[in-house]
Amino acid sequence: MENNVTEFTTLCDKLVGIDHRIRFVGVADKHGLILTTAEREGIIPLLNDEETEQYAITASTRQYTRLRWQELLGKLNYTCSLYEKILRITVPITNQKNRLEYLLIFTLDPNTDKFDYLIMEKVIPLIADFFSDVITKSQ
Repeated sequence: MENNVTEFTTLCDKLVGIDHRIRFVGVADKHGLILTTAEREGIIPLLNDEETEQYAITASTRQYTRLRWQELLGKLNYTCSLYEKILRITVPITNQKNRLEYLLIFTLDPNTDKFDYLIMEKVIPLIADFFSDVITKSQ
């Protein structure tokens, strides 16, 4: 995993650059430990580092619960929470056995329109390609 941190940092930087409405991107491991983050230039973070870490741990726990429903409901692409100040997206990255490996957590400006298109057509294809290589290497 440590070998991937530099690659994860590159991924986060790339994701922040694909759309001006993306505020923050972070990659966490399956336990919610944040491995790396990137932020849009010039933003004032809404959470400090400790709060961001706590959020990632909580998000990881929630993903385990959600993943168990995929057999009945279909693949979970992402979850979304709209707060007054941000739109927070969590994308579970699973292995071939549908076990959580990583989480991609990112935030958008709260008034982002067509965010599903942004996530499904820009973000998820990029991370799917990236993580398919990472997960294959780790097995």
